Amino acid sequence: MTQMNWLKSSNKLLVFFILISWNSFAQYSFQELKNEYPDQKEIITKDYQSYEIFIEKNKLKIIQNTEMESVILSESGIHNNQESFTYSDLVKLISYDAYSIVNVNGKEKKIKVTQTNEKQSNGSNIFFDDVRKRNLIFTNLEAGAKKSYSYKREFLDPFLLHKFIFGSGYPIKNATFELITDKNINIGYKIFNDPNNSIILTKSEKKGKTVYSWTQRDIMPQKFESSGPGVLHFIPHIDVYIKDYTINNEKIEVLDDVNRLHKYYKGFVDNINKEENEDLKELAVDLTKNLNSEEEKVKAIFYWVKDNIKYIAFENGYEGFIPREANLVFERKFGDCKDMSSIIVTMASYAGIKNVYLCWIGTREIPYSYNELPTPAVDNHMIAAYKNGSKYIFLDATDRETRYGLPTAFIQDKEALINTPNGYEIVKVPIINAEVNQVNDVIKLTIENGLLKGKGRVEYNGFNRTYPIAYLGDNTGKRRFDIIKNLVLKGNNKFKLIDFSEENATNRDLSYNINYDFELDSYLINVDNEIYINLFLNKIFDKNPIEIDRTTSYDFEIVSIFNLDYELAIPENYKVKNYPKNELIDNELMKISITFEQQKNTIGVNYKIQLKKNLINKEDFALWNESLKQLKSNYSESIILSKTK
Repeated sequence: MTQMNWLKSSNKLLVFFILISWNSFAQYSFQELKNEYPDQKEIITKDYQSYEIFIEKNKLKIIQNTEMESVILSESGIHNNQESFTYSDLVKLISYDAYSIVNVNGKEKKIKVTQTNEKQSNGSNIFFDDVRKRNLIFTNLEAGAKKSYSYKREFLDPFLLHKFIFGSGYPIKNATFELITDKNINIGYKIFNDPNNSIILTKSEKKGKTVYSWTQRDIMPQKFESSGPGVLHFIPHIDVYIKDYTINNEKIEVLDDVNRLHKYYKGFVDNINKEENEDLKELAVDLTKNLNSEEEKVKAIFYWVKDNIKYIAFENGYEGFIPREANLVFERKFGDCKDMSSIIVTMASYAGIKNVYLCWIGTREIPYSYNELPTPAVDNHMIAAYKNGSKYIFLDATDRETRYGLPTAFIQDKEALINTPNGYEIVKVPIINAEVNQVNDVIKLTIENGLLKGKGRVEYNGFNRTYPIAYLGDNTGKRRFDIIKNLVLKGNNKFKLIDFSEENATNRDLSYNINYDFELDSYLINVDNEIYINLFLNKIFDKNPIEIDRTTSYDFEIVSIFNLDYELAIPENYKVKNYPKNELIDNELMKISITFEQQKNTIGVNYKIQLKKNLINKEDFALWNESLKQLKSNYSESIILSKTK
């Protein structure tokens, strides 16, 4: 109630600025919009957001206002009758309003949205968070109708302002983001993905306030493509932050460099795990007592956490930033990334290892470096790091299958902010070499009664080991058989898996191996006295050409080597009439070597394909497609066996 009374009594200035902003958005007739965007279902005519940041009663106040309006352009657009917004314990909802606007006898009529619901906004990987989503359901929509909604939120933490994105799946006529600040508040900002400087900044002073306004007009709909690097890598957006503010002549620093960011983070971890837990200490000592080296001890602790602490993501106010006590994680046997890091560091300390540290990091979906944007927007993950001599080993227990010595794939090439006893270090996580992620597939083939039969063995290493193991999970019986069949599938849909056995499925330190027997029907081509057989049973990257009009990079996440060796026993009374030529393709994206070899009773092919870059950028598309074109040309080649009698 106090919050609402404050809003009524002191919000006149904010309303003034909002009215100015609203009136700056031009009004368009339905027919004008329909003519301009004939193929679109909907267009956003107004995308407005502002922060008013001011001092009240010697405290910093941050009020965010958001206003959206869109026009339905076609009958198919009617189905998009829902919109939503979020709020939480740290971003409090003050008020909201929503209504449809329809044409009745040539006049606009507002129909208030009464169908709303609130629910937790749990992400796909989050067990619980405190973020709530308010869903709005618009009624009476038709072509030419409008959806209009607005909401106000209060940000309780000045370190956690949100970014503004200039883009959507629909075209946008006008997008404006504003900061309205008192004179004694300094702000910073960074604009990303605007190479043509189409986002226009105007700065002015009104009624003693400083107004920063960023505007972009006529924004085309954003194309969201599969296997992309994450929208923040390409969509235009602005990150804003508060540098400092002054109250009663006292300057209060917020953000502006990595030192300030680390100080903010450090406040979340300085007071955890101060009390010793006897049971957890006994476990850590017992796990490591017979191990000779420090590294062996760290590895044992790391694997214990992977095997015994179930990863469940939580986001609940500041619990989204503060690791839970290690003894609580030990008792519950579950936790999020911060909790897993907390118990790893604590157990290492109990085992007498002091150089295992907490660290913050962003996943590969986040494009920023710490020096580029020293704000919490740069991070969304927490891990531990072990300093072994001059080198760091990154310990991310959230991926259960990744072996010691490898980071998780989704933090490769990202900077980690490591919380050391003397402050912090920024260390980049390496991209793991393709040799580490090698897949070796060896098959001995025979032809019997018109069937191609094979005995194979495939070995998965590195990250390429992690993926099939995670896919298999705890499945047994027919479900596991079907997954294995899909993993070793060869040739065509007539592939029949006869039998298989597995090796090292529970040993992270060794390659995961599958031995398998199969039959392949309708694969051989018999013409007169000749057999045509294509030995490229596994056409790696055959389905990965990149559309030439693609706008975003193509993300493979990891670099790999596929080493395939397939040998065919020449049937009795047959000889090799012809086999394809050898091939070598080597460029900055791929290395492909294809070698055919004939022995007395066998003919075989070894083809080795190395993916050199995990992210294929737009300037690489032509070379990538040309490389695949050459590879697919080789894939089409067959061996010819001719009858001798």
